[in-house]
Amino acid sequence: MKHLRAGIAAGGALAVAIGALSEPALAQKKGGTLNFVVGSKIPSYDGHAESTFGMIHPIRPFYSLMMRVNPENPGDPTDLVCDICEGKPPTATDGGKTYTFKIRTGVEFHDGTKLTAHDVVATFQKIIFPPAGVRSIRKAYFLSVASITAPDDTTVVFKLKRPDSTFIPSMAMPFSFIYSKKDIDTHGPAWHQKNINGTGAFSFVEHQPGAFVSGKRFDKYHHKGKPYLDGFRAIAAPKLATRVLAIESDRASIEFRGFPPKSRDDLKKVLGDKIAVQEGDWNCGLFLTPNHKAKAISDVRVRRALNLGLDRWGGSKYLTRIAIVKTVGGIVYPGHPLAANKAELEKLEGYWPDIKKSRALARKLLKEAGHENLEFTLTNRSVDQPYKLVGTWAIDQWRKIGVKVKQDVVTTSVWYDRLRKSKKYDVSTDANCQSVVSPVADVTKWLGSAGSNYANYKGGDDALEALYKDMAAQTDAAKQRQLMRDIETHVISKQAHMMTTLWWRRISVYRSYVKGWKTSPSHYLNQHLDQIWLDK
Repeated sequence: MKHLRAGIAAGGALAVAIGALSEPALAQKKGGTLNFVVGSKIPSYDGHAESTFGMIHPIRPFYSLMMRVNPENPGDPTDLVCDICEGKPPTATDGGKTYTFKIRTGVEFHDGTKLTAHDVVATFQKIIFPPAGVRSIRKAYFLSVASITAPDDTTVVFKLKRPDSTFIPSMAMPFSFIYSKKDIDTHGPAWHQKNINGTGAFSFVEHQPGAFVSGKRFDKYHHKGKPYLDGFRAIAAPKLATRVLAIESDRASIEFRGFPPKSRDDLKKVLGDKIAVQEGDWNCGLFLTPNHKAKAISDVRVRRALNLGLDRWGGSKYLTRIAIVKTVGGIVYPGHPLAANKAELEKLEGYWPDIKKSRALARKLLKEAGHENLEFTLTNRSVDQPYKLVGTWAIDQWRKIGVKVKQDVVTTSVWYDRLRKSKKYDVSTDANCQSVVSPVADVTKWLGSAGSNYANYKGGDDALEALYKDMAAQTDAAKQRQLMRDIETHVISKQAHMMTTLWWRRISVYRSYVKGWKTSPSHYLNQHLDQIWLDK
């Protein structure tokens, strides 16, 4: 347990990797410190309340989960293994409405407290049924959960209101840190925002805000023989150039989030086989989120016009050369069976192949709404990749339908504050970056009732909420896919609730002596660091 220092702002493998995955198996070596760079700040330490890689990368190694993706096969979202639980992920009983987990014995928190099933219950009570005023941005993933109980110290039972295919994938989300019931009861549910006490592979050493977070091997870690590293240091490096130089100079070994294509090529040119690369599609979509409470933006015709003004097909050809984005897609991770194909996408507003037709309708809608000379400010996150690049591209796109947009680039903490608290923005960049690929769960961000939805139409779209409930309960694959298309058409073409841009492309570049780590469809997954070792 450590206090946050003063100054901190409150069905199959879907990833494709190249390079390091083809290396032969080697005997792991113990020792050494892994230095890695992180391109964003830490808003708080609480995994239940945050959604940024800026928190996950430095803080995840201190914590365990109920379940996690298989570290040896993280590209397959169906390959889930137990972490705190024991054996294999449970199969539902009671007609698909009851899941019973057995909890490992002998697991310890870093403060010496023994973990029991009651800690797991307290953790998921906080996530699923948070007290008033406590933010839990993933509670929408567990809408089907009716109760959580611990009949004894090694058993946890989840009772569902209805069968739910998203329940088990949601249990493996990397933000669901297991907390101590004692800490929650003694200090309150907000305590973990500024304090750390987990059961992960590493225990907390130090956090110097704006500089680094460090951890050391936890010798009582429950996965025998791990971790291999003596420790790690997560170095704050907001600027891309700084992160690239850190890898080139060997001051850092890896940047887990992903580099743009040019940085990959430059490092390979300079360092040759001293660099390894893994690439794959990324379960992360960048949004342009309109504030439905803003005067002009509240008019659906204005939102539709802004959406129609974006040339996604042309943008992909341009942006993929300079940014970590690539694929044109709808609301579902591209390539998944529930995702729209190209023909289906081209029926959506903003995806028509004829951009002149789209922009003509956009101007017509703006005129009808009385906003032919619309001006507003785009709030953007001060992160180069891909926020600044995509934001600048969007402003140029809107200029082509006669809309003038200023860009206000702010720190991550201010960006989150505007989205979550003050709601003082016209349009803001936003992201639906998920972990385990589970589209029925992932698209909950589009629900106005979701804690992760910042567009301010909570309670304003009952039709959407009903569509989602029907889809989530549907067991017929073809019918579920059609309902997903209905939701997609509703939120994009009819309401323009939020504007998709492009799905991201993950390019992991690192020193070739880093072994044991494999890429995944998410920069949130596989970040516990217990399987990494250094071949120096």
